[in-house]
Amino acid sequence: MSDAQRRADGFDTQAVRAGQDHDPTTGAVIPPLHLSTTYAQDGIGGLRGGYEYGRSGNPTRDALQQQIAALEGAEHALSFASGLAAEDALLRAVLRPGDTVLMGDDVYGGTHRLVARILEPWGVNLRIVDITDAEAVRASLEEVPAQVLWVETPSNPLMRISDIAALAQLGHEAGATVVVDNTFASPALQQPLALGADVVVHSTTKYLGGHSDVVGGAVVTSDAELYEAVKFQQFAAGAVSGPHDAWLTSRGLKTLGIRMERHSRNAGLVAGFLAQHAAVAQVYYPGLETHPGHEIAARQMRGFGGMVSLALSSGEEARRFAESLRLFTLAESLGGVESLVNYPDAMTHASVRGTELAVPEEVVRLSVGIETADDLLDDLNEALGRL
Repeated sequence: MSDAQRRADGFDTQAVRAGQDHDPTTGAVIPPLHLSTTYAQDGIGGLRGGYEYGRSGNPTRDALQQQIAALEGAEHALSFASGLAAEDALLRAVLRPGDTVLMGDDVYGGTHRLVARILEPWGVNLRIVDITDAEAVRASLEEVPAQVLWVETPSNPLMRISDIAALAQLGHEAGATVVVDNTFASPALQQPLALGADVVVHSTTKYLGGHSDVVGGAVVTSDAELYEAVKFQQFAAGAVSGPHDAWLTSRGLKTLGIRMERHSRNAGLVAGFLAQHAAVAQVYYPGLETHPGHEIAARQMRGFGGMVSLALSSGEEARRFAESLRLFTLAESLGGVESLVNYPDAMTHASVRGTELAVPEEVVRLSVGIETADDLLDDLNEALGRL
């Protein structure tokens, strides 16, 4: 598929077709899974298709990378063994000792941990700001210039919404590389590069894979120089996705558009139900008109996603609620076809306890799956009734 054809096709067509040409030898409609770690050479240095060793290149991984790039409207994508491996490669490609990362006060705990506990001891500085407040971001960038402006929207787990276009402009005026973690929205609902971001990161473990059966990550950009720098990190440090993981992720991506429609529909019903329930103190979902970021989300997203967080009256109540659900499985991660419930304070965000990123103890996070909505609402109603 040519670049021109790729850009002309609709999202779901790209999800199914980009990087997925039939096998030219057998005609197999699904590209074969290439498990080989090494490749025969036609004489020394005579590489077939540029392949020599599994860490430097693999046809299955390349197909996935083409697929992800197409869905984000980008020129390049790189696939990694995990979302954090992708973030690490990107940050090491961009930063040098003495440089600064400016990120929001409500990001995934693992992202904060990576910078605060791995990169800071090597000389990288971390600054925290309310990333939803453009003026606060501007003031922070004027006070201490940052080389990386890290944006996560919707944020994890409080579902805060940041104006990507406005932050991209501020970041570029300050000379920063603007990174958007697009994991919660997925490219089916939001394409940050089109809004001015320089690079997108994903935990492909979540919505892109979509079935809770494969761990992975991705870096996506149209900046050729940045792509080459991150690609070198991918090759030299070696945190590549394995071929079977790449194949599973590619398979999951083909249904991303229709899955996100159902995730968003179900999550909207769940959020509306919770917002009316007397036992719920607060609901965090950008699809609600009462959400402070609703207008921005409606402008820059094509749907509001499958993630809903709620606050109960206390941490004790939140724990009891999370442990009493039947269809919402108590587990970490998110974005699979099945519904999950997570207690961030003691699970996904335990590493930021005691910091300015600490998640309130009364907050519970729901990853709303694609099950029958009435069943999910019944499960929530029963659990809330037992509080």
